[in-house]
Amino acid sequence: MNDTTDTPDHEALFAAASAQAGYFTTSQAQACGFSSALLTHHAKNGRFLRVARGLYRLRDYPHETHEEIVAAWLRQAPDAVVSHESALALLGLSDVIADAVHLTVPRIRRRLVNQPGVVIHTTTRPLADADVVSRKGVRVTGPERTIVDVAEVGVAPDQVVAAVHSALDRSLTTSSRLRDAARTRGRRVQRLLDEALTDHAT
Repeated sequence: MNDTTDTPDHEALFAAASAQAGYFTTSQAQACGFSSALLTHHAKNGRFLRVARGLYRLRDYPHETHEEIVAAWLRQAPDAVVSHESALALLGLSDVIADAVHLTVPRIRRRLVNQPGVVIHTTTRPLADADVVSRKGVRVTGPERTIVDVAEVGVAPDQVVAAVHSALDRSLTTSSRLRDAARTRGRRVQRLLDEALTDHAT
């Protein structure tokens, strides 16, 4: 990316936005050399669409499935992760349409952007590198963390079982890794995952 604001780097901005379903933040644009005035100019002439404060989209970029998740994450980034039902969707572990975008942030975080249709979960459990993967340019909880998260908050058991089976069938995780993740949660979660794993093995 361009380190100066003298010459806007349209190619760098397009590359950044392309990795994020066509969306980009003010800070990302500025890192590519776009001043606030230039951003406003492009928004007024329609080249960029101003989606929300600090968030834009390339006007002509093709729409993608789950792009609303990407947009919601960008407004809370960088310490937020897509989680729960939204993570199931991005990981391809569920075809159920969630009624909200789910994100998780550290409990110590003080400043959050209020977004209608977005559910913010907080956690005191640090997210290790192994807990996070990248999808559509955003940070997403990995298969094990996602499955135990949705099991813990009470997502329908059949959805949890389906997610377990899908993750195993696609070699996204293993039975031992899922059992290890479940041990950090309550007995109900462990029992549900044990049942799903036993059912998959038969």
